[in-house]
Amino acid sequence: MRRSIGLALTLCFAAGVAAHGQSHRSGDAPSDAAVSADATFASQMMQAMDRMDAGMMAAKPTGDPDRDFAAMMIPHHQGAIDMAKLQLIFGHDPVMRRLAQAIIVEQQQEIELMRRFLQKPSAPQP
Repeated sequence: MRRSIGLALTLCFAAGVAAHGQSHRSGDAPSDAAVSADATFASQMMQAMDRMDAGMMAAKPTGDPDRDFAAMMIPHHQGAIDMAKLQLIFGHDPVMRRLAQAIIVEQQQEIELMRRFLQKPSAPQP
């Protein structure tokens, strides 16, 4: 299931990059700098998704759904933060930039909440 989600995200991202590349009209060839920035962005996004996937897969199941959820969501949220930071570096649209800023703030707060939860002793399972 997790691998399917990661694959779906990867395919959606790759399709977006391909569509972006095809959106240039033949008379408006992108500059070398634009092509380099697109390649750098795509590469760094893929690296962020790979780190997120590896972190989620590394979470050891405990049998406690609450703890397992938190342990897997921390790297998932960190992946969203990493991708949002790349949006701020490479993106230009003001709406997407505001969204990226909000993702960073909100996901960091949620990571902190989940880390505090995981530091508490486990409650007995019913």
